[in-house]
Amino acid sequence: MDKSHEDKAQGTPIDARRRRLLEAAGAGAMTATMTAAFGTALAGAPGRAEASVVKPLRWGFVGTGGIANSMAGRIKQAANAELAAVSSRKMETAREFADQHGVPNAFDSWADMLAFDGVDAIYVATPTSVKEEICIAAAAHGKHVLGEKPFANLPSLQRITAACRAAGVGFMDATHFVHSPRTAYIKSQIPEQVGWPWSVASAFQFGLSDPRNIRMNPALEPYGAIGDAGWYNMRVAVEYLPQEVEIASVYACLRRGGPYQAAVSGSGMIVLSDGSTTTWNCGFESGAGIMDLRISGAKGVIKLDDFLTRRPTDRPADYEYRQNWNDTRFVEVPFDKPEASLMFEDFAVMVIDKDAIARSMRASERTQDWLDAIWESALENEIV
Repeated sequence: MDKSHEDKAQGTPIDARRRRLLEAAGAGAMTATMTAAFGTALAGAPGRAEASVVKPLRWGFVGTGGIANSMAGRIKQAANAELAAVSSRKMETAREFADQHGVPNAFDSWADMLAFDGVDAIYVATPTSVKEEICIAAAAHGKHVLGEKPFANLPSLQRITAACRAAGVGFMDATHFVHSPRTAYIKSQIPEQVGWPWSVASAFQFGLSDPRNIRMNPALEPYGAIGDAGWYNMRVAVEYLPQEVEIASVYACLRRGGPYQAAVSGSGMIVLSDGSTTTWNCGFESGAGIMDLRISGAKGVIKLDDFLTRRPTDRPADYEYRQNWNDTRFVEVPFDKPEASLMFEDFAVMVIDKDAIARSMRASERTQDWLDAIWESALENEIV
């Protein structure tokens, strides 16, 4: 392919719009900016949020594993977010985490932390098997909920979102890439650059050799690779396909491995009600990290080699736009913070807008619904 020319996203930088919004959110302007910048989790039909200033949220983390340690670093880069407390099953572990990340309050019981008045929102970074109980309890204590994905199944997630609605608190799943300005920009360009997206094809693969990893234990992570990696295959389809489409048919397969016979890989296709498709594969058995995405239409194809993360420095641009045989355009979408930090910033905006909370819940439920559908099909087509 020829490197015919390079583009940069034009107009006001998305990060600048975000900063203005976080500094002081006006009612009508806030919703318009959220729609333009934040993707499915916060985008939707225009409405009016209550006029308010976005207030800093004091966060309590449930869990001290690898993902919680990573998010502790990211929250420090986020506006309107403060890591105020952490809980673990052992006080020693909680204190180690607190000392490492400068967290002022440590608990050896998540229930005690939920009762603590010094936190406004809870990040639940636990195995899937215990997530529902903690999320529902957090909502009952009036805490906003950020839940690591995936969830046990759609009914479980719906019990969580119902509890949040009843308590009047916010809910979001912790999918980072949807908060990237690149995601928002690509979505805005699909009508012109792609047209009707008749195909969303994604792959998320990496190597996971440690049999002690909880993702290799079905008692803790029932869906294995399909839950852990396949969640992103489903979410990227939810983000880039039209919001009104529904599943028409599903085919999926999986392969098991490891000491507990976890699902270690999966592949499949979903046909949607408008005739579009999403094809996907995911797995823990790859000799390389793969995060490929193609969005295809009659006008052109958008291609990413790294749809879940910021592009490596050796890549020419944030995404490729291809037309015909040899016309490739490299498009840059500058932003200055990690997607996970932007997630915490977006969360602070979301919780002051009931419509945004509802859209966030719908995006999560839609993703889990599609994930459940491929899981059920994969169980019928296990590769032996």
